[in-house]
Amino acid sequence: MILYILILIVLIIIGLKSVKILRPYEKGVVERLGKYNRTVGSGVAILIPFIEKIVKVDLREQVVDVPPQEVITKDNTVVVVDCVIFYEVVDAFNATYNVVNFYQAITKLAQTNLRNIVGDLELDETLTSREMINAELREVLDVATDKWGSKVVRVEIQKIEPPQDIVDAMSKQMKAERYKRASILEAEGYKQSEIKKSEGDKQAAILEAEGQAESLLRIAEADKKAAILRAEGEAAAIEKVYNAIHEGNPDDGLIAVKYLESLEKIADGNASKIFLPLDTSGVLGSVAGIAELFKEDKRE
Repeated sequence: MILYILILIVLIIIGLKSVKILRPYEKGVVERLGKYNRTVGSGVAILIPFIEKIVKVDLREQVVDVPPQEVITKDNTVVVVDCVIFYEVVDAFNATYNVVNFYQAITKLAQTNLRNIVGDLELDETLTSREMINAELREVLDVATDKWGSKVVRVEIQKIEPPQDIVDAMSKQMKAERYKRASILEAEGYKQSEIKKSEGDKQAAILEAEGQAESLLRIAEADKKAAILRAEGEAAAIEKVYNAIHEGNPDDGLIAVKYLESLEKIADGNASKIFLPLDTSGVLGSVAGIAELFKEDKRE
């Protein structure tokens, strides 16, 4: 029984050594007697006990946090820069045999290339060119890590910190720029307000002038119509007098009224001549009658 139990234990150990299970995101590098034999995918991998062994490689995307470091820019300003690197293994064989400590290797490589890239830029360019720095650093790291069986997916600069005195100077400059923009906007607003006010006054003056012109035009039209009507009335009266005189039946009252109107014009100095018909008996009689009326009014 003891022998059977020992044999069973040995078989279990051999089974555990010969069967390996790989997760969906893993690949296995199998070595036989210390020499590369094959690469197996996810699932169950059968090994020869005590002769073959397997090295599991994680294919998921991983992150490397590069520690902050001081970098001197092109204009001799010291800034503190750090970044984060995202990578994934694409070749299990190269990732296993071509690099000893991938984390340390890519960290040092990133720090070295970050100093080179930032060292070629001035401070202002460094602060405003994060995307360019990310793209250039990712390209350099991707080429360098290709032989390590890894691919750099992206690189992100976390912070770029200049010295405190530079930060204070930049803050003052930013405040001055904001005050300048505020002053410009205020001046533009005042200018636009004055322009609008001037345009409003101009439109008001134009409308007022147009109103006065229309009013004068209406008055002129009314005067014109009144003058036409007055002229037509006078013409009709003259025509009536003329016809009455030449037909031999002048109305004494009408002639007397016209005679008085002529006298009124003479009094105002607007007439120098008076034309009377040849037969003035009727006219004189009418005038005499009017004179008698004036005398009676004076007696009363």
